[in-house]
Formats: sequence, structure tokens, C-alpha cells
Amino acid sequence: MTLIEVFPPSFYFVLGALILLLFQNKKIRNLILLVTPIVAVWHIFSLPLGKLLEVELFGFQLELMRIDKLSRIFGVIFCLAAFLGNLYAAHLKDTIQQVASLLYSGAAIGAVFAGDLITLFIYWEATAIASVFLIWARGTEGAYYAGMRYLIIQIGSGLLLLCGVLLVFRETGSIEFNKMTLNSIGTLLIFLSFGVKCAFPLLHNWLQDSYPAATVTGTVILSAFTTKLAVYALARGFPGTEILVYIGVIMTLFPIFFAEIENDLRRVLAYSLNNQLGFMVVGIGIGTELSLNGTVSHAFAHILYKALLFMAVGAVLFRTGTCKASELGGIYRTMPRTAIFCLIGAASISAFPLFSGFVTKSLILDATAKEHYTVIWAALIFASAGVLSHSGIKIPYFTFFGQDSGLRPKEAPIHMQIAMGITAILCILIGIMPSILYPWLPYPVEFIPYTTNHVISQLQLLFFALLAFTVIMKLGLHPKDKRSINLDTDWVYRKLIPSVSKQIYVLTSPQLNKIINGLVAFKSIIVRNLVKYYGPGGHLSKIWPTGTMVLWVAILLLASLSLSFIT
Repeated sequence: MTLIEVFPPSFYFVLGALILLLFQNKKIRNLILLVTPIVAVWHIFSLPLGKLLEVELFGFQLELMRIDKLSRIFGVIFCLAAFLGNLYAAHLKDTIQQVASLLYSGAAIGAVFAGDLITLFIYWEATAIASVFLIWARGTEGAYYAGMRYLIIQIGSGLLLLCGVLLVFRETGSIEFNKMTLNSIGTLLIFLSFGVKCAFPLLHNWLQDSYPAATVTGTVILSAFTTKLAVYALARGFPGTEILVYIGVIMTLFPIFFAEIENDLRRVLAYSLNNQLGFMVVGIGIGTELSLNGTVSHAFAHILYKALLFMAVGAVLFRTGTCKASELGGIYRTMPRTAIFCLIGAASISAFPLFSGFVTKSLILDATAKEHYTVIWAALIFASAGVLSHSGIKIPYFTFFGQDSGLRPKEAPIHMQIAMGITAILCILIGIMPSILYPWLPYPVEFIPYTTNHVISQLQLLFFALLAFTVIMKLGLHPKDKRSINLDTDWVYRKLIPSVSKQIYVLTSPQLNKIINGLVAFKSIIVRNLVKYYGPGGHLSKIWPTGTMVLWVAILLLASLSLSFIT
């Protein structure tokens, strides 16, 4: 083993975070933030495939570095996302955010290369702890509570994982992280743990609650790692698990309706993120080489175009102080380059030909059709049209065009423009030349996205969706964007539980008062008797002669001997 193979790529991020603490100069800090992911990705490409670093700990054989094509491509895109996110955040002077972003990125990359479930658990929890500081860094009361809810859910996911690992080890004697089946309580707990982080239906609201509550730059970084780490874990642990097909299709559909009525544009993008995760989960559930290639490539492209959209909306928030659709519009006049970058991200997520989403989503759709999931395929087509409506049209239209808000903010800072520009170029390059991405996928790719059938069918879908949006807007049927709070599954803990608790209190308070009064009276009786017998004038508090005490000891000893003889 060479010296370079001794350290996992996550080591560079931990080292970078420690070095960062030693310097106060902004330029040096930014240099560390940008160099760290570059060194890590060079390290990944320098490593051969295989199990490279195994250590024994408390009798367990831990695989700290397992390099294969699946883990390598996720490691590469995570490093690229860390670089772009840190470049976008180059204006920051916040040590907490900078250290947290490095540790968060490093933990996600470490989890990708973990070859055993214990190592995965350690990194799994590290991502939760490091990432919450990107939410708290916003410094508002809402961000604090959103961060607490986020942390509870993420730590809960880790506890599910830990319990599952322990049960699997008891059942099999192995902690290897390989393909599993849902045939035991242990694997079911691991599956649920992955599902929480992947924002499965009814387990998803932490995403819409926390990401928009984070800082401008924190949301960009958050969008890249947590959920895509869960996608990787599902692709590694549960490929071909058919229930994922149905879970995934629900994920693609329900966020559409919430996104359409949402006023906060970062929440719209959070719902859109949930929708795109659904496509990936469907691909994992189908489990063929084509569908898994589609999942991995779509995760790669999604990290880029979703980051680009969050960057564009974040730049508007940074300049105007708001990202509410009802308060924006017409700012393309003074932020033209940001508007262009946003349009590129919108075209990519909508899967326009010549953009990245087209050459990755097509793999999943084709795999769905080939495996004869006809209803699922139709639902995914509907979901694709919905994506165009809420992310491809709503985000750029209401942010930059639409009704003029009168705002005339400055263009985004130059480092933000560079980060958005690089990301936009990558979205276009992958769309024009999918051969850049396809060779790095887990399985050999024999797929041509630019066929007449693919292009025409997708253009038909997109143009009819655009036509529908135009007609709805002209007829005034589109939901009005207004200042409001839309409740999702958080209705349970924001409305239902407090209301039920209040009703229970009202109904039970008379009985509770009686019980409390009875306990108080009982306490008074106990106290009076204690004072009576053990107080200064109490009988038991007097000094007893030594002979009397010896007599009592003898009686107790005799009783003990008698009991021991009987038993």
C-alpha cells in the first residue's frame, strides 16, 4: 500500500477545516476552501479500484476506503459540489459556516467510500451534526428552531441505522455494506434510515422546513449532499427493491401541487428537489443496469442544476433581502447574468434537449418503459411536465420577469457569477456531450439519448406544458402568489398535536386537579408523621442505650439466620 492510499479522501476536508482555524486572512481561507476539494478529487482519481484501507477496531473489520465505479462517481460530484459551493460563498467571513461546509462535505464523501455499516454510521451522523450549523448560522429564531427539528430528524435517522446494523450483525455476523433484502427487522430499519434522509413521502418535510431556513450559501451546500448520500446508500444497499418504484413515483407527484402554491421560491426549489429524488428512487427500485445508470447520472446532473437554481435565487435573496415570488419580478434589468444562469438551470431541470437533465432523465424513463411499468412511466411523464411548470417556468418567471416589482438590485457579486457560470457551462456540456459523463457510470452504457423519438416526444411534452402555463396565466387561473404559510406534514406537529393536547388538558384537568390535590394531602400526612417520629421531639430520634441496640441487632441476625435456614 502506497502512502497516498493510507488516507481516505475525507481526510483532506478534516485537515482543511483544522488549517482553516489557524488563519484569519480571508484570501488564505478561500484558497483553503477551494484547494481542499481539488486535492480530494485528484486523490480519488489517483486511487485504483478495490478495497484499499481496512482496519480492525474492537474486533470489527472496518473498510474505510472501498473504491468502485459507483462510489467513485459520487465522490467526484461531491468534491465538485464542494468546490462550487465554497466558490459561491467566497464573500463569507464566518468561520463556523466555512468549517461546517468542509466537515459536512468530507463526511458525505467519507460515507460514499465506506465499505462497512459501522463506518457508514459514523459518517452518516457526522453529516447531520456538521450540516445543522449551516442552518443555525442564519441567526434567526426561525432558523434555530428549524435547525433543531432538522437535527432531531437526522440524528433519528442515524439511530435507526445503528439499530439496524446491530440487528443485522446479530443475524448474519457481518457488517459489510452490500446489497440487502427486506427480509428482517434489521434491514427494514436500515431501509427506513435511508428513507428519512432521502425524504420519502411522510418523512420528507424536514427538507422543506430546513433548507429554506439556512443561509444564502448554506442552502446551496445543503442541496448537494444529504439527500444524494441517501440515494447512493439506496443504490448500494437496495437496488431492485420493487417497493422503491412506488415510493419514488409518489415522490415525483405530490411535491408538484405544493410547489405550485408556494410563495417562498427556495421552498419551491426544495419541493422540486423532492420531486427529482423520486425519479432516482424509481430507477433504484427497477434495479436494472440501465435504470441504475440513469439514477447515478441523474443524481450527478441534479446536484449541478439544482445548485445552480439555488445559487440564482440565493443571489437575488442576497441582493434584495427576499425570495418571495409576491415581492419579486422585473429584476432581469439589473441582474441579467443571474437571470441567464437561472434559465439554464431551469432548462436543465426541465430536461430540454441540449441540457443535462435530458440525457440523464431519459435513461430512467427508457428503463421504466422497457420493464413494462406503463402506469409508472405515464406518471413520470406527468411529473416531468410538473417540473417544467414549477421550476422551469415559475422560478425564472416570477423572480426575474413577471410583474415589475420596482426593485433594481445590483448584479450578483463576481465570485457568485463565476460559480454560477461554471455550473451552467457544466449543465450545457453534459447535455451536448453526454459522452463526458456516461463512461464514468457504474455499468457500460449503450444508450443514445438524441434519437428522433426521444427529442420529438420531449419537445412535444415541453411545448404543450409551456402552452398550458401560458393559457392558465392569460386566463388568470394560476394560483396567486401571496404572503402565506403552507403547511405540509408539519401540520401534524404545528396544528394537530397542540390542538389534541389542549383538548385532552381541558377534558382531564378536573380529574388531574383532584389527583394533584390528593397527592398534596398525602404528602402532608407523610411529612407530619415523619416529624412526629423523627423530629426533635420524636420517639425514634431519642438516644437509645447501647444494650437495646445490641438486642435489636441480635434479633435481626437471628431472623436472617432463620430465613436462610428455611430457604
